[in-house]
Amino acid sequence: MPQTSEKSRVILVTGAAGGIGAAIAELAIARGHRVMLTDVDEEAVLARARALGEHAAAHPLDIRSPAEWSRAFDAARARFGVVDVLVNNAGITHTGNARDLRPQQHRDIVEINLLGTVTGVCTALERMTAQGHGHIINVCSMTSFLPLPGYATYGGTKHGLRAFHHSVAMEERDGPVDFTIVHPPSTRTGMLVQEMADPTSAIAFAEKSYAPERIAAAVVDAVATRPVEVVFPAFAGRVQRIAGVFPRLMRRVIPLVEAKGRRQRERLLSAPGIPSSGN
Repeated sequence: MPQTSEKSRVILVTGAAGGIGAAIAELAIARGHRVMLTDVDEEAVLARARALGEHAAAHPLDIRSPAEWSRAFDAARARFGVVDVLVNNAGITHTGNARDLRPQQHRDIVEINLLGTVTGVCTALERMTAQGHGHIINVCSMTSFLPLPGYATYGGTKHGLRAFHHSVAMEERDGPVDFTIVHPPSTRTGMLVQEMADPTSAIAFAEKSYAPERIAAAVVDAVATRPVEVVFPAFAGRVQRIAGVFPRLMRRVIPLVEAKGRRQRERLLSAPGIPSSGN
């Protein structure tokens, strides 16, 4: 059983019913932290918290709602004490060419990935400033650097989140709150499984995908080290970040990468044992 210590933190994680969020919660507890798991899927997040033991609790949270954010922070405080670290992990995508998505699908991506996270940051910032300490970790995406076909609105929200995150961090540079942003690559979650059904998302399969536990380790490490920004994997992430600066180069190279992704996607679809769960 994990033991708390003077280095133990109270961490609130969004999107924690499965996938990366659940992996973050599990590893954080293993390292002695106490975690309030939140998710829009109340039944799933409660079950996940029960499985993680006494250092975990759960609360339903639709991150689009300011009132639900306040209730989630209050629930964490009532169970464990004030929230030391907020991990904004929740997000969605609808893949497909932009012209083919319904207006509501575009709106859902923006309201959850960008505006929902903005609401969480502002809620946390007010409370953490009042308590004199805190750390906000935003889980973003490598698409914040590198626009990709099939992910136009999703990538747009991630570009926006990165700009928002660093702007707020500069505004609050003299305050008591630390800010970290983490950029995962393609990750083997239920979201990736859903994308496999859409041929326009083939580029997501061009490069190696990672297990949620690998991303969770980068996030939980950041609780202790408080880096400004984390790209993952380190070397390939830096290359992609640089490539995103040159749109003419991207327009030449991305079709080649996309073709590679289509071939890999076809191999995966024909292989047995394709995963079918997670977030």
